Amino acid sequence: MLKISPTLIIPDEEMEFSAIRAQGSGGQNVNKVSSAIHLRFDVKQSSLPELYKQRLLALSDQRINKEGVIVIKAQTYRTQEKNRDDALERLRKIISVATAVQKTRRPTKPSKSSQRKRLDSKTKHSKTKMLRGKVSD
Repeated sequence: MLKISPTLIIPDEEMEFSAIRAQGSGGQNVNKVSSAIHLRFDVKQSSLPELYKQRLLALSDQRINKEGVIVIKAQTYRTQEKNRDDALERLRKIISVATAVQKTRRPTKPSKSSQRKRLDSKTKHSKTKMLRGKVSD
């Protein structure tokens, strides 16, 4: 069971794990031990609310394929358990990014004192520039 927020939980039945051999160097065990994990999560068939499904499918993430399946390959660690936890954490991050509600921006105006300070600064700067001009007799 993957807990994204206090109200949003994904059951294990909706995620498919498969152990595969990790890529790269690894010594004697690299060709014998399947320590990497492929995590597949079908967004369309999941129990997520419809709004979250649409947001997930709208993400421009290379891990989401055209069929709406999130595929995560975790091979950082040497054990299956750690790679499985890493894959679940990465899936949780993807879903939490899609479910985060952006705060609406309220337009604001600069305060009167900040406007006055800005204008005073400009006049002071212009006087300094004028004093650097040519000296006349």
